[in-house]
Amino acid sequence: MTIELVDGKAGVEHISSEDKAIIHQAKFGKSDMVFDWGDALKCSIVSSNKATIGTGCASIQGLDWHITAAERVTIQNGSQGMKRNDIIAAHYHRDSTSGNEKVELVVLKGTPDSNTAADPTIPSGKILSGAVDAYMPLWRIPLDGITVGTPVRLFTPRGALWDSVTQTLIKSQYGTVTGVKSGKIAQISINWKSASPDSWGRGQFGTIPEGWRPAVVTHGTWSGRDGGSQRDFILETNGNFSYANCGAVQNSGTFSGTMTYILA
Repeated sequence: MTIELVDGKAGVEHISSEDKAIIHQAKFGKSDMVFDWGDALKCSIVSSNKATIGTGCASIQGLDWHITAAERVTIQNGSQGMKRNDIIAAHYHRDSTSGNEKVELVVLKGTPDSNTAADPTIPSGKILSGAVDAYMPLWRIPLDGITVGTPVRLFTPRGALWDSVTQTLIKSQYGTVTGVKSGKIAQISINWKSASPDSWGRGQFGTIPEGWRPAVVTHGTWSGRDGGSQRDFILETNGNFSYANCGAVQNSGTFSGTMTYILA
């Protein structure tokens, strides 16, 4: 039988985590979510290699999880003269033998670089497609030498009733990316505070969450009022969102733009 009353009494155990994930995704979307409850998973640096994540409630690919008392994570020490970005993430794991599932906090270590730090690659995995591991990025921890910088939040807490039309997709100290969608069409708006002034320089906006990613690599353009600045916005199918300067030295100030595309 292909019809199941998930919340109804069946006389046998029948409600699975797969049921829960499917219905949650159908109601609220496929994106990972952090809700405005408790400390909303606030990150605090307590020493040169320790951070705490406060209480909160979240959902990874439709499976709800929460922290009821602050959790501590360990960050590997930095190196003199090197920059690095680490990512604190929630790690979902299902034991392939017993089927038991759990979520725990992990630190994904970035690659040290003497000039520019980049985020580590977040391992991909679709729980409903059978993956036994999935990751939900929460905080970026920047390191400059042995100094731990201010944590950067990689999510926007959602209230009990959030705006179902316009959503914040990326929020950082440098700006925001918001979006609206209807059916298979999405439009996103970029409002950014600064940019690389270098000829043919590049920069990162961040990662667009699942459910908002394009069917194909999508490009958008921005032209500055100075008549000499132009940038190419590049949104990849994995959600990576970046820009590339086109031509000579560019304006490094505030810029904004929009892109419309077909959803995957």
